Amino acid sequence: MTNLMAASTELFHRSPDERFDSLESLAAHVKHEQAVSREHWEQHVEPESIDGETLGLRLEDGSLQYLNDWSFGQLCRHCRLPKDTINRLSPATATQVVRETLPRSGRKPLQIYSVGHQAHAIHGTSYTRLYNAELLDAVRDSACGFTPPPVGFNGATGLYAGEQDMFCFLIDDDGWIDIRGEQFAPGFFVWNSEVGRRSVGLTTFWFQAVCQNHIVWDTTDVVEFTRKHTANVHESLAVVRRMIGDLARRRDERRDGFAKMVSQAMDARVGDTDEATTLLAKHGFAGKLAQQAVELAELRDSMNVFGLVDALTRIAGKLEFAGDRLELDTKAAGLLALAA
Repeated sequence: MTNLMAASTELFHRSPDERFDSLESLAAHVKHEQAVSREHWEQHVEPESIDGETLGLRLEDGSLQYLNDWSFGQLCRHCRLPKDTINRLSPATATQVVRETLPRSGRKPLQIYSVGHQAHAIHGTSYTRLYNAELLDAVRDSACGFTPPPVGFNGATGLYAGEQDMFCFLIDDDGWIDIRGEQFAPGFFVWNSEVGRRSVGLTTFWFQAVCQNHIVWDTTDVVEFTRKHTANVHESLAVVRRMIGDLARRRDERRDGFAKMVSQAMDARVGDTDEATTLLAKHGFAGKLAQQAVELAELRDSMNVFGLVDALTRIAGKLEFAGDRLELDTKAAGLLALAA
């Protein structure tokens, strides 16, 4: 088993105005944001100094769009300019530099995503926007019984939305199962960005505890899905509905099936260290990794299939890269089938 830190990371960097206490209030917010937003497809935009204090963009219809930090950075990247350097220039000088470096000849139109008179994002033609409201509708359709976790120590709720992205942490507090005194419940993270800061994604899991820092402790059966904001990004809505729906539908059967599988894994002795090492090697865990897992299981006096799976997931939790951790966790969880 491993610990998931994504919700804890969100807890520590979200300001109070980005927190929401219910799915309903978050849904109302993102629907309003979608309603007042607009996509402008512009063949020609003109950088302009606004009141001599800041850099903006004059669109083809004559309207003026202010820039926030994110859209300013995107504009700098589009012009191949270092953002930090442009930030040190006066507004008038920065405007002139951007005007002279903005690609114009034969270029494809720019996509300017604005809320009111502020540009929140600047993209090329390859970017396809998935609105937070669309994703949240898919979540609400399929996540019956899932609620936010207990409020974090600083008032964090697990439900967040700001100018750059949205993140939701939900658990099923009615889905707890008991396995020899240990409790497991289902939960998931889902996220998206309308401005290109991150992909759309979903992580589902079973967990044993959530602390006030929103660290999710001792998770198993971790499955992650992500998709970039390209032409097929809206297909991710069907995947999100299916993954959350599967998690919800499996709640009752997991009460019995999951508990039975883990109990069988706890009963399935693997013999001595040589036999355990041979078993792991047979299923693709060889060399130093198998040796570490066997030694850890032996140290914890759990020389059974579940003990080996637990040892492998603890090792995975110490790997540097999330992809490597997920791959090892998923592979280790497959060993539980040996006890079935």
